[in-house]
Amino acid sequence: MVTAAQGTYTAKLTDGPLEGKTVTTEFLESGDPRPRLEIPADSHGKRYLYARAAGLEFDSAEHPDQPSAVDYRYLEALFDTPPASS
Repeated sequence: MVTAAQGTYTAKLTDGPLEGKTVTTEFLESGDPRPRLEIPADSHGKRYLYARAAGLEFDSAEHPDQPSAVDYRYLEALFDTPPASS
């Protein structure tokens, strides 16, 4: 089981509309970084999809086998489909 101390890492968004921003996210139950992130946009019904890149940073003496930061690259914007009206 992943403890709270080792349960999160910093996702660094390296390009796209959120370039240069960071978000804190949780590791998967396996302890691995997430392969993809969906980040809500300011406008309702829009999300940005980011995929894990090669960049990893390790800066934890407590959990040296888990990255403290992971790079993510922009893939696309996702839009919710409005409900069909009858």
